[in-house]
This record gives sequence, structure tokens and C-alpha cells, in this order.
Amino acid sequence: MQDTPPSVPDFTQWPSFPFEGHLRVKQLDDLVPVEPPRRGEGNRECTACNAPDEAYIWVGERWRVRAMDRPTGLPMVLILESRSHLDLGDLPNLLAAELGVMTVRLERAIRSLDGVARVHVNRWGDGSAHLHIWFLARPSGRLQLRGTFLSLWDSILPPISEAQWRENLAMVAAWLAEFGGRPLAEPPRIQWQAPSRLSAVTAADAVAGEEEAVSVVEAAEEIPEPESGTDEQPESGSEERPGSEGDEEPGSGSEEKSESGSRLS
Repeated sequence: MQDTPPSVPDFTQWPSFPFEGHLRVKQLDDLVPVEPPRRGEGNRECTACNAPDEAYIWVGERWRVRAMDRPTGLPMVLILESRSHLDLGDLPNLLAAELGVMTVRLERAIRSLDGVARVHVNRWGDGSAHLHIWFLARPSGRLQLRGTFLSLWDSILPPISEAQWRENLAMVAAWLAEFGGRPLAEPPRIQWQAPSRLSAVTAADAVAGEEEAVSVVEAAEEIPEPESGTDEQPESGSEERPGSEGDEEPGSGSEEKSESGSRLS
């Protein structure tokens, strides 16, 4: 006898929920006896361990910070990673203490950017066994983006300009470097040559417009493996798939504010 799908939960009526219209709840898949290994578990390679420092915006002795491959809908999306191949519960006391300091430092750095009201700090971990913490900047004044669903809005909103994105990355990297480590993000270069006409668009801008930005929910490290346990990777690439469960409605004061800092390994 087939189970009756549950009714649509109340949060679909929240102002922050990004979809409207007719919705229905998916049927749950059957339980699997053994979960497939994540990236960096068993004989699966670890993307973070294989990544060079040049792939990050800031690197330190024990921590690294990286960004997405290109701009997304939020003012800033960064990932803090440990250099050592450890998950959250495996951190020794020294790294556990430093994680708190780095989280506060990176949050402060992102919140110092123009147009940022809050910084959401998230950890999922279903796609990769290497510790990685997400930092998502909520735009100032965009009250509809408060709360649980910010990671979904990141892939819905139009990407910010690349120039602004690179400037933000450079500012965060410089902020972190004030406390040590090495900044690797550079500000955008000034384009001294004026276009031949006001409507002129550079070839790079045209290509960027055609490409779909890789957002938080599309990051490869955040997407768990299919049930078959194959090594197929999603086309968009990056980290594990964030969900939106666990937060209260923004209006109920659920939005937490973390003061933090640091990057991916």
C-alpha cells in the first residue's frame, strides 16, 4: 500500500521561500544499507587536498579560503577549508579552536563589504569528507532573502558584475592577510580603453553572459553521490549540496549572525 505524500509544509508560504504555484512533496527513496563514500573517503580522491594554493583567495599555514569559479547572485560566497584532510568531528583541539577564530574573522571580513547585511555560515558535508564551511553574504535591504533559503536564492538571482566580485575577493583576502597568511586574490584591472560606442560589450562580457554561474546548491562538493555510488560529477562543479532545512522563518528571529574568517584547502 503506497504511503500518502505529506502535505506541503508551512514554510512554502514564507516570504523568503523562492518558489510559488502548485507544489508537491517528493516520495522518499528507500533506505540504503550502506552509504556510498564521499569525496576523500575510501579510494576516492579528495579535491581539496589536490588543489594548489593558487586556487584560493587566501592561504595560511593550516587554513585556506576559496571562492566560486565566477560570480553568483550573492555579493560573496566563500569556503573555509582546513589544509589537513579532516572532517569537523576529527579536528584536534588546536584546529578546533582556530576554526572558531577563523569563522569569526572571515565573517567580519565579508560583512565589511559594501552592501552586505548579514553573513550566513553553513556546513553540510554530504559530498566531501574534507572539512569545508560555507560563508554566504546576504545583500543589505533584501529582506526576502533572510533566513533558510539564502543558498537557493544564490542560484536564482542574476550574477553580480565580475569587476565587483573580484574587488570584493581582493578586499576579503587583504583583510585576512592583516592577521597572517598570504592574499592571492587581486583587484580587477582598470580598463583604460573606452568602447567605440556606449553600447559596446567586450568579448569576455559576452562569454560571461552566456555561461551559467555555479552557485552554492550546484557545487560538486555539496552534491552527494547517486545511489549507485558512481564517480559521475555534476556539470556545474564545486561543493556539497546545501539543503534548506533546520532554519526558522526569518520573521521569527532565526537568522543567526556569525563573525568569522578563512579559506579552502
